[in-house]
Amino acid sequence: MADTVETLILDLLDWLMVRDRNYEEVMDAWRTSCPRLPVWEEANQRALIAQEKVNGNFIVRVTHRGVRVSPAKGRNTCGTKHSKNVNGMGPHLYTGY
Repeated sequence: MADTVETLILDLLDWLMVRDRNYEEVMDAWRTSCPRLPVWEEANQRALIAQEKVNGNFIVRVTHRGVRVSPAKGRNTCGTKHSKNVNGMGPHLYTGY
């Protein structure tokens, strides 16, 4: 089961690196009631992701530590460089770590 959690954490990091996501969107997609799949909790505990308040909303971002462990390292799951998002700026990293 540990391998499953590790793989899912990497999937979460890759998904977050595509673009900024608000807390509600992340929880809708990644919350689980299964105590054997603590993906969100593990990623937070390891400081791979962080929440940051932006314009009154909580945004979940990958930390620098998260980028270092992600196999994508700035690439999306299709293996191409990230394109710019809607506001003309690429995905942002949480810089608190």
